[in-house]
Amino acid sequence: MPERQRGKVLGQRALNRALLERQLLTRRRRVPPARVVERLIGLQAQVPEPPYFGLWSRIAGSRPESLSRLLADREVVRIALMRGTIHLVTARDALALRPVLQPLFERWLKRSDWGKALVGLDLDPVVAAGRELVEERPRTFDELGRLLAARWPDRDPAALAQAIRGYLPLVQVPPRGLWGRSGPAAHTTAGHWLGRPPAAAAGADEVILRYLAAFGPASVADMRCWSGLTGLREVVARLRPRLRTLRDEQGRELFDLPDAPRPDPDSPVPVRLVAPFDNVLLSHDDRTRIMSDEYRKMIFTINGIVLGSVLVDGFVRGSWRIGRTRDDATLTVELLRPLPDDDAAAVTAEAGRLLEFAAPGVAHEVRFVVR
Repeated sequence: MPERQRGKVLGQRALNRALLERQLLTRRRRVPPARVVERLIGLQAQVPEPPYFGLWSRIAGSRPESLSRLLADREVVRIALMRGTIHLVTARDALALRPVLQPLFERWLKRSDWGKALVGLDLDPVVAAGRELVEERPRTFDELGRLLAARWPDRDPAALAQAIRGYLPLVQVPPRGLWGRSGPAAHTTAGHWLGRPPAAAAGADEVILRYLAAFGPASVADMRCWSGLTGLREVVARLRPRLRTLRDEQGRELFDLPDAPRPDPDSPVPVRLVAPFDNVLLSHDDRTRIMSDEYRKMIFTINGIVLGSVLVDGFVRGSWRIGRTRDDATLTVELLRPLPDDDAAAVTAEAGRLLEFAAPGVAHEVRFVVR
């Protein structure tokens, strides 16, 4: 087949540099945090702190209170979206994306043990009752399940609560997610919290175009991995006339926006400490553009945690974590093998900057551990 038809072949480093540029990890920018959140189509937020670290690694002069203020002012929210996981997104994206992703929540509920516990139950009145309860005031799933079980006592309270999660766009309200604060995961509907109903669905075509802008070039399998949606081959077939077709070194077909940045594969990139659960590691079926299988086993733990990762020359070379006491904070970098002196010095400097961001006003230490 002629090269023109097969598409240009992109090597691993070319894919790496394209991803880092689109993820704002080649240099820090001075841009408002809400704009970064929207450009990245949200930050995964399974636990409260990672979105703050995610913005710190991308924005010059990032400060935790800037994102906390956006949460408190309801300009960004924490809501289950891609892959059914909690993401921090702009209010506009919360309302526009959830209708597109709704099929994956219904599919998840049907296949789960909770869904099996609800077989034979008419869910419409359950969902209506759940909406009334969470819009009366934000509620945890435990509380919501108990209240629903008072009306449906023959059903598992946890399953009833998860039915509400599956059918309603629930946001976690502050103080959950605020920097330096703690609070239960209490939920209300996105429309109630934001004071407006869900927008017209963005449409899967638009969502995939935004995905390519933030994560491309990508295969259909990559798109599915990021979103959790099925039926994406049909979406790509519709979009194909608007896309550039490429291939990786294994011959997989990749798609991209024609004018999207694809930097020189040999362009230098700085050391970065990437947040735990960062979508830069989670949004491709083939993750070798940023992380080898050897390091994937290090970063993805057996209990479902995705550790903070250390990028050297654009690729994962270790993990990081911060331990705190009242008087000090220690950032531990774990490696599979020692780094060259220049790289170790760059990692130490970046770790020191992260400690200043995460734990100001106490003593700091950076440690290296080699497995």
